[in-house]
Amino acid sequence: QVQLVESGGGLVQAGGSLRLSCAASGLTFTKYAMGWFRQAPGKEREFVASISLSGVTTDYADSVKGRFTISRDNAKNTVYLQMNSLKPEDTAVYYCAADFVPVRLSTSANTYEYWGQGTQVTVSS
Repeated sequence: QVQLVESGGGLVQAGGSLRLSCAASGLTFTKYAMGWFRQAPGKEREFVASISLSGVTTDYADSVKGRFTISRDNAKNTVYLQMNSLKPEDTAVYYCAADFVPVRLSTSANTYEYWGQGTQVTVSS
């Protein structure tokens, strides 16, 4: 059984920081690229960041570039999202997802096979 479990969400003031974690189990972690997506009320799920199998290559949405950092610890089967300089528009449910042996890093939610349940991030002004 594959499970992705997010944690670290919460309430933070604008300009603050938050670190999300996603613990994976039931899969060979090193065979999956990992991604973070988010969904705000009334909006579609959107790409945030992704990271390659080894963790060497990363990709970011323009809206978070320079503020967010994705990383992974393959020994711990965990992917992280460090979020700095948070803005109210970052408020959303954040999901981690797994993409099996990708040809390239993908920004499309349809590419990812497995998903976590999400964790709420709320940024107040």
